[in-house]
Amino acid sequence: QVQLVESGGGLVQPGGSLRLSCAASGFTFKYYAMSWVRQAPGKGLEWVSSISNGGSTTYYTDSVKGRFTISRDNAKNMLYLQMNGLKPEDTAVYYCSKDQARGVGTQVTVSS
Repeated sequence: QVQLVESGGGLVQPGGSLRLSCAASGFTFKYYAMSWVRQAPGKGLEWVSSISNGGSTTYYTDSVKGRFTISRDNAKNMLYLQMNGLKPEDTAVYYCSKDQARGVGTQVTVSS
Protein backbone atom coordinates (compact mmCIF):
# COMPACT_ATOMS: atom_id res chain seq x y z
CA GLN A 1 0.00 0.00 0.00
CA VAL A 2 1.00 3.63 -0.35
CA GLN A 3 3.48 4.77 2.30
CA LEU A 4 4.65 8.35 2.62
CA VAL A 5 7.10 9.35 5.34
CA GLU A 6 7.91 13.01 5.84
CA SER A 7 10.95 14.40 7.62
CA GLY A 8 12.92 17.60 7.99
CA GLY A 9 10.59 19.77 10.02
CA GLY A 10 11.62 21.74 13.06
CA LEU A 11 11.73 25.10 14.78
CA VAL A 12 13.20 27.94 12.76
CA GLN A 13 13.36 31.70 13.13
CA PRO A 14 11.52 33.98 10.71
CA GLY A 15 13.53 34.31 7.52
CA GLY A 16 15.12 30.92 8.00
CA SER A 17 15.09 27.85 5.79
CA LEU A 18 14.14 24.21 6.03
CA ARG A 19 14.16 21.34 3.57
CA LEU A 20 11.40 18.79 3.90
CA SER A 21 11.78 15.29 2.50
CA CYS A 22 9.25 12.58 1.77
CA ALA A 23 10.15 8.94 1.23
CA ALA A 24 7.55 7.19 -0.92
CA SER A 25 6.91 3.47 -1.29
CA GLY A 26 4.17 1.03 -2.23
CA PHE A 27 3.56 2.47 -5.70
CA THR A 28 5.49 3.36 -8.85
CA PHE A 29 6.59 6.81 -7.79
CA LYS A 30 7.75 8.04 -11.19
CA TYR A 31 4.26 7.65 -12.66
CA TYR A 32 2.48 10.03 -10.28
CA ALA A 33 2.26 13.73 -9.64
CA MET A 34 2.93 14.56 -6.01
CA SER A 35 1.98 17.38 -3.69
CA TRP A 36 2.71 19.02 -0.40
CA VAL A 37 -0.19 20.15 1.76
CA ARG A 38 -0.20 21.71 5.21
CA GLN A 39 -2.46 22.21 8.18
CA ALA A 40 -1.97 25.15 10.48
CA PRO A 41 -3.19 25.01 14.09
CA GLY A 42 -6.97 25.27 14.18
CA LYS A 43 -7.30 25.47 10.40
CA GLY A 44 -8.17 23.15 7.55
CA LEU A 45 -5.89 21.43 5.12
CA GLU A 46 -4.22 23.78 2.63
CA TRP A 47 -2.62 22.79 -0.67
CA VAL A 48 0.93 24.18 -0.92
CA SER A 49 2.61 22.84 -4.05
CA SER A 50 2.49 20.10 -6.69
CA ILE A 51 4.94 18.62 -9.16
CA SER A 52 4.34 16.58 -12.29
CA ASN A 53 5.47 12.97 -12.45
CA GLY A 54 8.58 13.84 -14.43
CA GLY A 55 9.34 16.93 -12.39
CA SER A 56 9.19 19.40 -15.26
CA THR A 57 6.05 21.21 -14.12
CA THR A 58 5.49 22.74 -10.72
CA TYR A 59 2.66 24.65 -9.09
CA TYR A 60 2.53 26.77 -5.94
CA THR A 61 -0.08 28.49 -3.88
CA ASP A 62 0.35 32.25 -4.08
CA SER A 63 1.51 32.67 -0.49
CA VAL A 64 4.65 30.56 -1.04
CA LYS A 65 5.60 31.51 -4.61
CA GLY A 66 9.19 32.68 -4.80
CA ARG A 67 10.01 31.22 -1.38
CA PHE A 68 9.33 27.48 -1.68
CA THR A 69 10.66 25.04 -4.28
CA ILE A 70 9.26 21.57 -4.84
CA SER A 71 11.42 18.90 -6.42
CA ARG A 72 11.68 15.14 -6.73
CA ASP A 73 14.20 12.37 -7.34
CA ASN A 74 12.45 9.54 -9.14
CA ALA A 75 15.51 7.30 -8.87
CA LYS A 76 15.28 7.51 -5.07
CA ASN A 77 11.47 7.74 -4.74
CA MET A 78 11.88 11.02 -2.88
CA LEU A 79 9.92 14.26 -2.83
CA TYR A 80 11.34 17.50 -1.43
CA LEU A 81 10.20 20.95 -0.41
CA GLN A 82 12.85 23.62 0.01
CA MET A 83 11.42 26.41 2.12
CA ASN A 84 13.23 29.74 2.30
CA GLY A 85 12.20 33.04 3.82
CA LEU A 86 9.96 31.29 6.31
CA LYS A 87 7.26 33.34 8.01
CA PRO A 88 5.28 32.68 11.20
CA GLU A 89 2.21 32.02 9.04
CA ASP A 90 4.02 29.04 7.50
CA THR A 91 3.77 27.26 10.85
CA ALA A 92 1.88 24.03 10.20
CA VAL A 93 2.12 20.29 9.91
CA TYR A 94 3.34 19.56 6.40
CA TYR A 95 2.22 16.44 4.57
CA CYS A 96 3.45 14.70 1.47
CA SER A 97 0.46 13.70 -0.65
CA LYS A 98 -0.40 11.35 -3.50
CA ASP A 99 -4.04 11.69 -4.53
CA GLN A 100 -5.90 11.40 -1.21
CA ALA A 101 -3.10 9.61 0.64
CA ARG A 102 -0.89 11.44 3.10
CA GLY A 103 1.87 10.62 5.51
CA VAL A 104 1.84 11.42 9.22
CA GLY A 105 3.37 14.79 8.55
CA THR A 106 6.26 16.83 9.90
CA GLN A 107 5.86 19.87 12.12
CA VAL A 108 7.26 23.20 10.96
CA THR A 109 7.28 26.00 13.51
CA VAL A 110 8.45 29.48 12.57
CA SER A 111 8.98 31.62 15.62
CA SER A 112 11.51 33.93 17.20
